[in-house]
Amino acid sequence: MAFHFISTMEKPMQHVSVFDWQSRLDRLRNVANARRADAFADRNLSRVLRNESRIEGEWANYASNHALDLRIFEIKTWHELITKSFDRMVKEVDLLVKERAAAETDLEWQAGPVAVIRELLFIRDDRNESELSADSVSTELHNQFFILENNHQLLARLIQTAWEKLARLDVVRFKVEQELKNKMETVEIDTAQRSLTCKSNAISFKLDALRDPKESRSYENWLESTKNLKQMVDNEVEETVGIRESLNVCRNKALSILKGQDQYTEFYIRNRIFQTQQAYNELNWQRSKLVEDIRALTCEIQDMEDALLENTNALKLAETRLENRNQRNITELCLDEAYDSLCLEAEKLREIRRCLMRKLDESKANLNLISDHTNKIDLDIGKKEHSIMIDTKALEVCRAFKVKDGGIPEHNPFAQTDLNIELTHAEDITEKN
Repeated sequence: MAFHFISTMEKPMQHVSVFDWQSRLDRLRNVANARRADAFADRNLSRVLRNESRIEGEWANYASNHALDLRIFEIKTWHELITKSFDRMVKEVDLLVKERAAAETDLEWQAGPVAVIRELLFIRDDRNESELSADSVSTELHNQFFILENNHQLLARLIQTAWEKLARLDVVRFKVEQELKNKMETVEIDTAQRSLTCKSNAISFKLDALRDPKESRSYENWLESTKNLKQMVDNEVEETVGIRESLNVCRNKALSILKGQDQYTEFYIRNRIFQTQQAYNELNWQRSKLVEDIRALTCEIQDMEDALLENTNALKLAETRLENRNQRNITELCLDEAYDSLCLEAEKLREIRRCLMRKLDESKANLNLISDHTNKIDLDIGKKEHSIMIDTKALEVCRAFKVKDGGIPEHNPFAQTDLNIELTHAEDITEKN
């Protein structure tokens, strides 16, 4: 009987168990689920990020558009305000030009005898600096000067001021026009940027778009500069109005009645001399009292120095006793009652010396202050004497002044020439036709 064997062949690898096979399958399943969950979370986060990015971008664009709108509105508002002020300034410039032309026409015939009042002013200007006070005499002299001169000098000065103001206004006009032009260009640029959208064809990436322009400045600086420009224009307008009104007043102002004006001036000069004399007498009295105090204080200082010298000798005596008693034999070198008394005496004398020296320094400082003040009073007394002499001389000149005509003089085209002839005493040299 024959036996047949069945031969089998297996792959020469380790076979895994069913449990391991099932575990591997579970791990693959779990990893797949985790990867699917991660993918879901990633998709969800991406969707949230896209939504948030879109929303933030839209809000950022809205904020930028709103900021551009506000900026355009602000610049237009400032442009309108500056334009209104500029228009007022242009009108005032035209009025000032006409007023200056009329004032120059009137200035040609406004002339009068002002030599006496000018001399009075020159005389009183010779006073010392501390005596140059804006008193009633100066006020009356200036009033009289303006009345006699028929506002000639004031009008000439105002015409010069108007000319300078017109020159200044030309500069301001150019500056304001340039500023208005810049603001309109800025509005056009911002308006063009406001009209751009994400779908516009004119948009592109720019190199270093976030850089600050080289000559840029802060918003606060810009706002302050704009306000200053607006305020400058308003100030120029106000100053122009004031100059124009002053020119109009001076041009249309006639000479008031001059009778009695010289008496007012003389009265105030006399009153000023009286006040200065009172101050002079008061300073003399104060000086005499200060001299007496200086003498008394000098004597007191001498007494203090004598007392200090006595104290010094007494202190030397006490310190000498203490030092000499230290030479005793060591068996007798004890801190007895005499030692305590000498120490107490030395301490008291030193304290007294410090008090005397401190008081002596204070007295000397006070003496120096009194002496300095006396010198100041002496200097001021000299100034008062000089002021009295000046005002007395001005009073003598004022007495010679008499007003002949209180009205507006008739127009004389050769008034200045006639005045020069009279002042130089050239009547016999120059013949009048």
